[in-house]
Amino acid sequence: MVGAKFACVKVVGRADVAASVDFRTLVSELRQKGYTFFVLDLSECLLMDSTFLGVLAGFGLQMAPARPEEETPAIELLNPNSRITELLENLGVLHLFKLTHNAAPVTGGCEPQEFSPVCKGKEEVTRACLEAHQTLMAIDPRNISKFKEVTAFLAEDLKRLKA
Repeated sequence: MVGAKFACVKVVGRADVAASVDFRTLVSELRQKGYTFFVLDLSECLLMDSTFLGVLAGFGLQMAPARPEEETPAIELLNPNSRITELLENLGVLHLFKLTHNAAPVTGGCEPQEFSPVCKGKEEVTRACLEAHQTLMAIDPRNISKFKEVTAFLAEDLKRLKA
């Protein structure tokens, strides 16, 4: 959904590596259309893996300078469950988002918009996964020990896919 100055994206089910490329494409398109504030309705999001979280964190970093006059982050996470909140905190990216709990989903003044998922190839998914984990390591050095082996594997896999 989009409103006059914000976009609301509802994430349903698993926010995982398979959804991360589509999510990145969607928010990129919305940013190009001039949206500067985003609400992610996570009330029906069961879990978020590290790849999706890395894409989300990268988006949070990109949006930080878009609204320097604002003290609150440009991305609001609506009703994340305790597992997702804990993951955001443990990976050191919570500060990039405004969390709102026990709120009604955003509907007033919004128009639903269609979004067609893109056809993703293995190389594109692998690249997105690698970039997401590199983002998490860049944001918080404590994540290096958690993801250095994963990123090394993904980098090798990406080289092999390009060959």
